[in-house]
Amino acid sequence: MNGAQDLGGMQAFGPVQPEADEPPFHANWERRVHALTLAMGATGKWNLDMSRAARESLAPAQYLASSYYEIWFEGLRKLLLATGLVNAEEIDTGASMSAAVPVARVLMADQVSAALLRGNPVDRPAPGEARFALGDSVQTRQLHPLTHTRLPRYCRGKRGQVIALHGAHVFPDTHSTGQGEQPQWLCTVRFEASELWGADTTASSVCVDCWEPYLEMANAPAA
Repeated sequence: MNGAQDLGGMQAFGPVQPEADEPPFHANWERRVHALTLAMGATGKWNLDMSRAARESLAPAQYLASSYYEIWFEGLRKLLLATGLVNAEEIDTGASMSAAVPVARVLMADQVSAALLRGNPVDRPAPGEARFALGDSVQTRQLHPLTHTRLPRYCRGKRGQVIALHGAHVFPDTHSTGQGEQPQWLCTVRFEASELWGADTTASSVCVDCWEPYLEMANAPAA
């Protein structure tokens, strides 16, 4: 999905400016949005990749004008409406107007700490042998899917080198659209910054985790 969330290769947005001693939340409503997102994700009505896709689907103007947790809230709103857990009037008024929809799981308050410590591992048994090996020269595919992908737009169609293999992991592109986990090998690819942005860049290199379907062997350089 080519959206406003893919800022890594866009000019004029300025550098990241870390906030000294930044608190986890800047307002109580942010804390509540975080808690609601965790609680509703635990119901099993959607998965992590669907949640990311919902945030990315916001209109670019809305996305860029929103804070981090405003984006989280709007993504959660989309998922709640799409799954029928609430209706628009209930969200607007903050009051339940119909019977609760059955869910597979409920995250209780005394389970939160253990759930956060446990996390949500996405490594899976490998579907076969890895296509690529350490040191291989690869090229990312020129993909422009309408749905979620973890391949940044700025490194599509670019050459790099495999510097790490991480085994097989859930493939976000299918997981986010309800097509199953379809585990794929995951590689770290190192790109020269000049390959991504040309000679004017002041960066040195960028490492990107790429699933195998994003990659192909790079053509041998011309003699």
